[in-house]
Amino acid sequence: MISFNKQICTDFEAASSREWLETNGIGGFASGTISGANTRRYHGLLTAATRPPLGRITVLSKFEEILEIDGRRFELSTNQFAGGVNPHGYFMLESFRLDPFPVWIYVIEDLWVEKRVFMVHGSNATVCRWGILKGTADQASLTLKPLLSFVDYHGLQHQSPDIGFNYETGENIVSVAVNESMPSLHIHHNGADIEGTGYWYNNFEYSIEKERGFDFTEDLYQPFSMRFDLAEKPATLMASTDDTAHVDYAVLEKGEIKRREALIAKAGAKADFAKQLVLAADQFIVARGSGETVIAGYPWFSDWGRDTMISLPGLTLATGRPEIARNILLEFSKHISEGMLPNRFPDAGDEAEYNTVDATLWYFEAVWAYVETTGDDKFVRENLYEKLADIVAWHLHGTRYNIHVDTDGLLYAGVDDVQLTWMDAKIGDLVITPRTGKAVEIQALWYNALHIMADFAKSFGDKKDEAKYRAMADLCKLSFNGAFWNEADECLFDVIENGDRDPSVRPNQIFAVSLRHSMLDAERSAKVLAKVANELLTPVGLRSLSTNDEAYCPLYIGSPFARDSAYHQGTVWGWLIGPFVDAYRRVHGRGKDSEKKIAGFLSGFESHLMEAGIGQVSEIFDADPPHKPRGCFAQAWSVAEVLRVLHNK
Repeated sequence: MISFNKQICTDFEAASSREWLETNGIGGFASGTISGANTRRYHGLLTAATRPPLGRITVLSKFEEILEIDGRRFELSTNQFAGGVNPHGYFMLESFRLDPFPVWIYVIEDLWVEKRVFMVHGSNATVCRWGILKGTADQASLTLKPLLSFVDYHGLQHQSPDIGFNYETGENIVSVAVNESMPSLHIHHNGADIEGTGYWYNNFEYSIEKERGFDFTEDLYQPFSMRFDLAEKPATLMASTDDTAHVDYAVLEKGEIKRREALIAKAGAKADFAKQLVLAADQFIVARGSGETVIAGYPWFSDWGRDTMISLPGLTLATGRPEIARNILLEFSKHISEGMLPNRFPDAGDEAEYNTVDATLWYFEAVWAYVETTGDDKFVRENLYEKLADIVAWHLHGTRYNIHVDTDGLLYAGVDDVQLTWMDAKIGDLVITPRTGKAVEIQALWYNALHIMADFAKSFGDKKDEAKYRAMADLCKLSFNGAFWNEADECLFDVIENGDRDPSVRPNQIFAVSLRHSMLDAERSAKVLAKVANELLTPVGLRSLSTNDEAYCPLYIGSPFARDSAYHQGTVWGWLIGPFVDAYRRVHGRGKDSEKKIAGFLSGFESHLMEAGIGQVSEIFDADPPHKPRGCFAQAWSVAEVLRVLHNK
């Protein structure tokens, strides 16, 4: 159980920098900070997925919370406005914990008040409950004032006479509608006095948006207040896009606790670190159509092909949920086009985007991991093998973006102004890390894809195709060793293009060691590992560029231009700890000393669970110490890769 004491909770900066996250399994989420102050446009009590897992609309931002004890008024809320912080409810916080969802304890004189928040799995619904834990009062009431946003979750609301918030009350329910393009909000409650108000709260200031160089102020509408007699019973409500007539809050809470306990049990997690990662992993698995997919990161990513395939082994197989891995593989197989897996499904529109070379190759890795874990090659034979063979054929003859196998057996990819590898930062027409040509990790993935196909062909009795794929792999290996070895630096070149060899020391070369089939001999593998460890390894992942490079950027901060310029120019990526550990085990074995060393590599992530996204692993970190977390506060492949290498020890 992750918890924070009064010292942290009553420190505005410390409490506001720690973010909690609740998700619902269909793409919706709720999030905020320990202090109660929203610091992002994405913070809110209910962001609903209207087209699961996308079409996300932030409906309810938060509640203003006012406690009255024997006629005295105490404001539990905390807000950051343009003019400063007001009110200062965080001063009354005694503690915060994940148990298993967010729980706050406020102490007002001798009265202890507990607040709990969780989302209902499979529904756009957030349940909130306030109750007196201990202490007595002749009169104790809680007034809640909902602050509404009703905007696309990437947007900000601003006061306008053109916006109409209309509400109506029923038995233990208040419903709010804005227009036909927005879902209605239904606030179910266990007995509150409703009073119409109709106020705009102006100039909320979101510090993280300001730091990131975006618009950072918002106005929120407060249509009515809800008054509960807290001395009589806890105040309980559910904010939902569903107007279900009856809500049993206790059943919902017990059901969600039981569901999360079952996840831990299924995963066989014993240590607290592993248990929390299992719960974190579950937050990324969401429904897509009749299948499932992976949200790449919260709060702003949708589902991406690359992230999904890299994350699949850790999120599903390492947690004892192979049936979900199977569903994801099958769902993505429906979207293969011209031998390519989608790069991402956009928030707006239904057309998938295919601007990626590696997502498709990671699909082979995910399929093989599934079979290796389950032994279910029948599923591959009946559903995927022909599609995988078709992918190889498309790559041989050429597909989008000039992706094709060259005469040397290596895979070429790229056209001007389109980024196809995971290092895909681009600002307007400016490509930050141009990697057109033959990128090192693409060759490693292609080589492994060929061996995977050969292994499947052998298993399915297809000797002719097995021989074909082995021969292709042999040519790839021969050409790779001749072209990519950098004798001067004793490591691998990053990209080769028309005879030019990029000597930048980047983490991409680690995949030539870490993947199941390596093109390198033991000596070269050890040298690559040593180079990466010496110049790129940090306590929270690998740098994206060596500190010795003149293009190295130590901090990921500032305007979008400044941040994108640093995204792959030094910034640390947490997910890369996975392939680094795999490479370390390949070179040094799995003995007691080796595993002790690996535990040290992962220890930084355990302490990281207490900062940024509480119980989660961030997307990226500053390249220089103290490696401050940046980007998304919860990233699928960061969690997945730590889980995977923990599970495989």
